[in-house]
Amino acid sequence: MAKINILQIGDRDWNEIYTLPENVTLDYAAGLEEAPEKAYDMFFLDREPSDTEIELLYRAAKAYTLFVTDKVDMHGHAEWLCRSRKAQGIAEQDVQKFLTEESRYYFPRPYGEKLLLKDVAVAQGFRGKVKWNGNYSVELEDDFGEEFRQVAYWRYNNLMPKGEMADFWIEYDKDSEVKVIFEFTLFASGTVSIILEQQELREEDLEQIVRMESSRRDGTLFVSIRARGKGKLRLIALHKRISRGSHGYFLPGGKRYVTSQKEEAFCYFEPADLQPPLCVYFSGYKTKQGFEGYYMMKGLGCPFLLLSEPRLEGGSFYMGSDEYERLFVDAIRMHMEELGFTPDQVILSGVSMGAFGAMYYGCDIRPHAMIVGKPLVSIGNVAANEKHLRPGGFPTSLDVLKLQGGGLDKESVERLNNKFWNKFEAADWGKSKFAVAYMIEDDYDTDAYATLLSYLGSDGVQAYGKGLHGRHNDNTPGINNWFLGQYKRILLEDFGRRMEQ
Repeated sequence: MAKINILQIGDRDWNEIYTLPENVTLDYAAGLEEAPEKAYDMFFLDREPSDTEIELLYRAAKAYTLFVTDKVDMHGHAEWLCRSRKAQGIAEQDVQKFLTEESRYYFPRPYGEKLLLKDVAVAQGFRGKVKWNGNYSVELEDDFGEEFRQVAYWRYNNLMPKGEMADFWIEYDKDSEVKVIFEFTLFASGTVSIILEQQELREEDLEQIVRMESSRRDGTLFVSIRARGKGKLRLIALHKRISRGSHGYFLPGGKRYVTSQKEEAFCYFEPADLQPPLCVYFSGYKTKQGFEGYYMMKGLGCPFLLLSEPRLEGGSFYMGSDEYERLFVDAIRMHMEELGFTPDQVILSGVSMGAFGAMYYGCDIRPHAMIVGKPLVSIGNVAANEKHLRPGGFPTSLDVLKLQGGGLDKESVERLNNKFWNKFEAADWGKSKFAVAYMIEDDYDTDAYATLLSYLGSDGVQAYGKGLHGRHNDNTPGINNWFLGQYKRILLEDFGRRMEQ
């Protein structure tokens, strides 16, 4: 179980009042005169703070980790602190219960993964048809019978150390006549004869997050699928994330959105000093699930929004159904509205897959600026280049082509390319600027920057770029340095802000 470090500021030391779980350490300070040297996971404010303490807490506390008791007057400078850090109130009578039951969810290091489709094994005795659709799905077709029987399972058990609470999300699709049960069995580590916990999950149970805890000892989780009826069953994904209970996803305060087709999108918002601009960062391709760029964006000192999506092996370029794409547009606009910002007070940004997301949704937001690195825009071409320019270099691009373009032929390539360019060409970029760092010998999207310039016909648009020699992944540090440098420049020149050190 992760260690949780708490800083409490007040007139009484809570170590003398409350009982702490064994994994929780609480440091007491009667007053705060300088920034704490130690990194804390949670902060409790149990008296009126001074202006100096407000400034120090603003710098030390991450958003959603500051809790204030009824002793704090929520007006003036204290109100600003609570808004900027998304502070939460807590009543004195609830403190003990919160420390005992909820503090566990404020662990410092988030983790999420997708259990690999290649590790799905078809059950012995299955005689139906099996079809593997890249990294997207495994399709089973059969008359499964009138009684539930095992049809597939994940070959390798998943480790769950003692004290770990995990959230599972299951994506699947099936014909209406097929019925399924997912069975989760937690064995004690080193044996299959001791079952610590077992859950039998029917279809109605799978509409929500499935939560399991290895409370008694270290364990390994086995996941099996049973089915009955006649037709097709498609296993798409099994996601596992270390749970934050009701306090968010990946990071405290992280939000999760899900469509009617079970596709997920995530966002994390930090108001910072509540002053323009709102900096939006789209995560790039990543097999480890979660948010990307947290510390970089936090270091900018202004409000920021992190966006992420976990489909396929490491992302599907933020495209999808109208329902799915509205999730990202609505998330950006909702936080613009919360801050009272207009589009000219917004910057969209990202690298590689994240660059695509920034420019794709830039067509909806029309922001002040887009800062992008290693842009990928003609995603159909990215997949087509897998055969000759980089064999085996980015096979997920073929999954993206089939999922988003509808096939693997030339028509699908053009259709997927046009999904971006038709939207991009229809947008008025007259009030936007583009800062682009690109690889001159990019083997993913070979002429992304040149094509981008050719489509920028709006009067007043500004575009400038920096080319670095190499293929797509040859000089990521150089791209990132230029990317961050453009953030510093635009924040200073256009908003009068200096990046925090």
